[in-house]
Amino acid sequence: MPVFKLPLSGDVVQSIYPSFFSPTGSQFGLVNITVGQSSAPEVERDVLSDVGSYGRQIGQIADALLAVIEHLEGDADGTLKRDQAIKDFKTMLHAVVKVKKGHGREARRPRD
Repeated sequence: MPVFKLPLSGDVVQSIYPSFFSPTGSQFGLVNITVGQSSAPEVERDVLSDVGSYGRQIGQIADALLAVIEHLEGDADGTLKRDQAIKDFKTMLHAVVKVKKGHGREARRPRD
């Protein structure tokens, strides 16, 4: 069966950039977005606007956790280096570093 399209009715692709959705009151930009269940949405909104995005917060937590892991690996009997969760975490961080470097951003690379 042939595909029928009206003029100007081709595929539509629209990128949505987070900066467009800047928090103002209980709305984000022109669109009201629910970002999940929160017991204190006002606090969450203020943290996102005044402290850092989810990505920034997670990145700093990951950097701190990596520092703790690498410190403990030096004192441990090798158990941490064999732990699959630690290996997966470091693999994920290597992937994050690759993406950040591709955008000209600095990133903390895990020691292997």
